[in-house]
Amino acid sequence: MNWILLTEQALNGLQFGLMLFLLAAGLTLVFGIMDMINLAHGSLYMVGAYLAAATAQATGSFTLAVLAALGGTALFGMLLELTLLRRLYQRDHLSQVLATFALILICNEGVRMIWGEQPMMLNTPAALSGPVELLPGLFYPAYRLLIIAVGLGVAGLLYLLVTRTRIGMWVRAGASNRPMAMAMGVNTGRLFTLVFGFGAALCALAGSMLGPLLAVQVGMGESILILAFVVIVIGGIGSIRGALVGALLVGLVDTCSRALLPALLRQLASAEVASNLGPALASILIYVLMAAVLFWKPAGLFPARG
Repeated sequence: MNWILLTEQALNGLQFGLMLFLLAAGLTLVFGIMDMINLAHGSLYMVGAYLAAATAQATGSFTLAVLAALGGTALFGMLLELTLLRRLYQRDHLSQVLATFALILICNEGVRMIWGEQPMMLNTPAALSGPVELLPGLFYPAYRLLIIAVGLGVAGLLYLLVTRTRIGMWVRAGASNRPMAMAMGVNTGRLFTLVFGFGAALCALAGSMLGPLLAVQVGMGESILILAFVVIVIGGIGSIRGALVGALLVGLVDTCSRALLPALLRQLASAEVASNLGPALASILIYVLMAAVLFWKPAGLFPARG
């Protein structure tokens, strides 16, 4: 274990954390402003990845694939909000969970009908397929550096949008005190639709950027949705800053523990025990992190309310 390995895993954790942030940002806004539990948020991530893969195969352009995924998934998300999800705002959380779980099944079967059972390929752009030498002896994939740059750029734009614009003021007001925002004349119906479409576009961006690294397949949104919920619980519901900090913590803990724990355990146990125990402990650590944060701050690190 040397500094090159540690730096590579830190960069991998940063890259994964920033993609988690794209999912968690939209999810925490929907949860914080609309007080709605949307289990189908991961399905929007899947739809975005499939739209990107299909467009890339048809056009050969990764840029067009990402743009098509953003536009198509945003429209799909706003259509869902207008036709179905809007009816759930006044229902209890159990009804929301059941309805959005049904949406997961519908989206999975819809993807199977359109694109089939087999995973789709989304190739890395040829210009970014090689490594870049960051420091003497430290080579890192150029495409992962692009993901980090895109994630940091989106985080910066989100910060400016939420803190420096009138729409951002409405979003913060809705997340902090929705009844008062409505009393002050905020058009909550239009705001909810825009926020949901924006959150869907962020999901599509994460799906299209992670597509070349992960398999574009049916059900790919369910596992990452769990991590997105962990992120917003750690960061604080309704808080963009909390979503960013929580995503980076989860990404670094998950990635570094999976890479480093087996090596550390080999110092204490046999190679067989270390190889079996390491991944299991790594999977548990993010939930230990969540429990520790909630013990220290029950509302999360940066709650929007209070």
